[in-house]
Amino acid sequence: MCGIVGYVGKKRVVPVIIDGLRRLEYRGYDSAGIAVAGNGEGLQIRRAEGKLRNLEDTIRLKPLDGTYGIGHTRWATHGRPTEENAHPHRDCTGRIVVVHNGIVENYLSLKKKLVEEGHKFSTETDTEVVAHLIEKYMQGAANGNGNGSGHTKLENAVRRAVKDLTGVFALAVIATDEPNKIVAARNGPPAVIGLGKDEYFVASDVPAILYHTRDLFFLADGDLAVITPNGVQLSDFDGRPITRQVQHVTWDPIMAEKGGFKHFMLKEIFEQPRAVRDTMLGRASDIGKVFLDEMEITEEEFRNFIKINIAACGTSWHAGLAGKFMIERLARVPVEVDYASEYRYRDPITGEKELTILITQSGETADTIAAQRESRAKGAKTLGICNVVGSMIAREANGTIYTHAGPEIGVASTKAFTAQLTALFLFAIFLGETRGSLSPDEARKQLAELRLIPGKLEALLSRDEQCEKLAKQYHRAHDFLFLGRGIHYPIALEGALKLKEISYIHAEGYPAGEMKHGPNALIDENLPVVVIATRDPNDADSALRYEKTLSNMKEVKARSGVVIAIATEGDQDIHESADHVIFVPQSTELLLPILEVVPLQLLAYHIAVRRGCDVDQPRNLAKSVTVE
Repeated sequence: MCGIVGYVGKKRVVPVIIDGLRRLEYRGYDSAGIAVAGNGEGLQIRRAEGKLRNLEDTIRLKPLDGTYGIGHTRWATHGRPTEENAHPHRDCTGRIVVVHNGIVENYLSLKKKLVEEGHKFSTETDTEVVAHLIEKYMQGAANGNGNGSGHTKLENAVRRAVKDLTGVFALAVIATDEPNKIVAARNGPPAVIGLGKDEYFVASDVPAILYHTRDLFFLADGDLAVITPNGVQLSDFDGRPITRQVQHVTWDPIMAEKGGFKHFMLKEIFEQPRAVRDTMLGRASDIGKVFLDEMEITEEEFRNFIKINIAACGTSWHAGLAGKFMIERLARVPVEVDYASEYRYRDPITGEKELTILITQSGETADTIAAQRESRAKGAKTLGICNVVGSMIAREANGTIYTHAGPEIGVASTKAFTAQLTALFLFAIFLGETRGSLSPDEARKQLAELRLIPGKLEALLSRDEQCEKLAKQYHRAHDFLFLGRGIHYPIALEGALKLKEISYIHAEGYPAGEMKHGPNALIDENLPVVVIATRDPNDADSALRYEKTLSNMKEVKARSGVVIAIATEGDQDIHESADHVIFVPQSTELLLPILEVVPLQLLAYHIAVRRGCDVDQPRNLAKSVTVE
């Protein structure tokens, strides 16, 4: 969640770090800080509560400079979001500073022991104990208690300190006793090392360093990196040398800019045709064959799986719910979908004859990683669907389907969701063909329909004005209800989530058939009800679902409710049951969700804008949830 940026090199360090932090604002934060040293100056720290601009104002009033440094945007977990609690945090001497992403679960017991030893604390945070632990072990090394390994005092002190920590953490540490050096460590939250020409970086996510280098590698859990102007040295927490493969990221830095759009979220909504195309690229042949990335799972294993489990969080969980319909229909294998945050706590029954699919935009979601490890421990194969090459989920999975959506900056996921649906559809066809439940001719027809989706998305996005008009009419509503049946119920859930995330309006998604079991009590003239009422004219089940949904809409109208319908182009009957209709292009039942979600995203966006909300960085939320 928090953002970390560190730099050692020849550039002016403060602009590099501030620029990097700005590119991590999407992760969510409530305070910010920076520490730099070098150029004959001692350690200098500036911190500020609130947005990054407050830190920049502080720096303008009290400038600082150096040759190396670390910066941080904090999302409060322990201690209020104040300047005092903002990172970086210092030790007693003021010569060591630490920035930290994660949670130190045993910080109270560590703090008590350190206080007894004479350390003085000045904040409410868990992170401050890390600075004091490093101070303790550096003093021990100075007194001759080092381990004689040949590593520097700072490196050894960090190594000893992290072994005392319980919980998850990504750390970056500097100390004036060892100039032009950053020590970074990872156990849980992501940390990436960037390799430039005579300059090196550490960050919590790729966009922070993309403008300086595209050559990078992710630290794995248990990695410790020492970054100096001469390069990067890697070892594990026990001091053994290790290597990590350097990757060349293909994302263009401009892709992480707004590109003329008012908000990142709106830009990313409009990037969905490209995201779907790129996710299909090279995977869907004209003859109806799906080619997935290289996997450790054999076709024989895919044929013999008796069940598939899907674990994900938030928007990715909604994609998993829709994926269940795709996989069961095309591959005829049972699918169970879990919230990743609940999965391991129910002692799931799984094993070597089952596959667990982990869906995550970042590939670093803590709960999803925990679900993956639980599945692997019980003998199941795991398959990741994620957007970040080299992320933890991808590294630990037996296979990965990358979504190729490009960097998604807005906290509320949009293009990553439709790319996930595309990846799940491709996987369902692949599995159906492999298991023999889907004929080559049917697979070819399904893929032909998928190829039409990007063009249909472009046509749909040209109708943005209609969603904007509806937002003007209903942005003062206090509640919304979203209804859908079958594979469209997850889209109703996603529509409700988007609205509540960015507009702060209470919204609820519900299966349309469950209205009589509670939601009918809410309906009156003040409740807008968004109903997904699309249909595939060539699908008998879709036609039946449509008729039932029309009946639900009439129930809403009979109780003076306001109906906003998402319907298929050419449907003339829908007007009798709806106050407003947003049409989407025709498609097959399993692909309609990719189209249906777009007007729901746009409606949420325009309502949030009219309410004056921070669309890209909604309150209390973070882009990458790296703690449980």
